[in-house]
Amino acid sequence: MTMALEGIKVVDLSRYAPGFAVSMYLADMGADVIRIEEPGVTGRRSEFTETPLAYRTMNDARSAAYNALERNKRKIALNLKDADAREVFYKLVRDADVVLDGSRPGVAKRLGVDYETCRALNPRVIYCAVTGFGQDGPYALRAGHDINYLSHGGALSIFGSRDGAPAFPSNILADFSAGAQNAVIGILTAIIARGRTGKGQMVDISMTDGVIGLLVQSTQEFFMNGLQPKPGKDRLTGGVPHYNVYRCKDGRWIAIGANEPWFFDAVGKIIGRPDLVAHQQDAAKHQEIEAALKAAFLTKTADEWHDLMSRADTCVTKIFDFAEVFTDPHVRHRNMVLEVTHPQAGKAKQVGFPVKLSETPGTFRKFAGIKGEDTDAVLKSLGYSEAQIKAMREKNAIL
Repeated sequence: MTMALEGIKVVDLSRYAPGFAVSMYLADMGADVIRIEEPGVTGRRSEFTETPLAYRTMNDARSAAYNALERNKRKIALNLKDADAREVFYKLVRDADVVLDGSRPGVAKRLGVDYETCRALNPRVIYCAVTGFGQDGPYALRAGHDINYLSHGGALSIFGSRDGAPAFPSNILADFSAGAQNAVIGILTAIIARGRTGKGQMVDISMTDGVIGLLVQSTQEFFMNGLQPKPGKDRLTGGVPHYNVYRCKDGRWIAIGANEPWFFDAVGKIIGRPDLVAHQQDAAKHQEIEAALKAAFLTKTADEWHDLMSRADTCVTKIFDFAEVFTDPHVRHRNMVLEVTHPQAGKAKQVGFPVKLSETPGTFRKFAGIKGEDTDAVLKSLGYSEAQIKAMREKNAIL
């Protein structure tokens, strides 16, 4: 079966989750992704003895079996500070479609693997850099992680309860949505543009820019009348009773998103309060409506309410935990759970492919590998001899 991105070659220099996700999405759709890792940890990182779990378990078969972020990729280890290892990278770039970089601005240039260097080798190459603040601007060199980009981009100012501290949604929004998914959009757009112009280009992805972009609806009112969205105060942040969460009898929570009156009318009838819908848009009545909903939802468990609401045309769901998500019949029907069998670790599960293509769907082809497992094969495909590979390995240019 021909895949959507078959024939697209990606050289991935990334070191963190946003970059891993970008190359996963591309690899799932058929791109040949070659992940370049460091043979060993050097510099200030080597001073710290406690290594993140993801790195401690990198060579563990069970970790590989469940590691969706690294599936479908080939892995080589190059010390890019070594001239011979850089030459391997340059050979890869000469016929690559995409180079993916996740380092702070300036790092790639110091190593000689930056966009200008790659473009000189291959004018058709698309070079995508995913960073916290972008390639230029006063904050370009600042360090950060998901929570920092959410806070700087304004998103944390609208998450949370009415009177509590800001809440943040793990690293879903900045790393994976504002970062990785925007990078994929940028790369695919650049590939389409290259088909017309014959030229590659730089794709500059700032996760902070991406967070701000995700706030497009919230910013409209701010730009128009200066109103700052607040957690628990606005229509989509818990400021109205018909778009909110409520605790149930068993201590779990139900989420109601009945913006439209016909959906709220259905909710009111189920809880025995058909009168509520008449006052849905009356802010003076919102406190009274919220109290009625709180009292009603406390009379049954979340499962009971979910079952009742699911039988009617309402926008109400219980808040699923992960165990419920991945056993849910709809989620299973949509193939969002991949069941795979690793040769050493046995049966395992991974997240499925969210983008569904009817003719060229994503596929699972390869488990996450150990560091450097494809180094020899890739170098041989580039014309290196056994003796050359051995010599580079002996001086720690490769793993």
